[in-house]
Amino acid sequence: MALTEKQLRFLRGKAHALKPVVMLGNKGLTDNIVAETVQALRDHELIKVRVRAADRAGREAALAELVTRTACTLVTRIGHVAVLYRAQTPIPKLVLPDAQV
Repeated sequence: MALTEKQLRFLRGKAHALKPVVMLGNKGLTDNIVAETVQALRDHELIKVRVRAADRAGREAALAELVTRTACTLVTRIGHVAVLYRAQTPIPKLVLPDAQV
């Protein structure tokens, strides 16, 4: 799902007050973490994920795989926290602003 900059800015603003609901720990990306992330995205559409990896490359690789396996969009990543978004079908809870300016 390709989002415009306006939509990403909107989602970053909505995610500001959220707490991380999924913690990716020392065991890395497991099937249980993927299932929990899918469930959280189904329930909330917009979630924060905390990644506990020592190096930046490890964090980015784990997040890239998580985004791929859950079919969601990475809104932003700052340090150890990432914001993920996946619209519910058929009616999303969050109404994104138009792609037109």
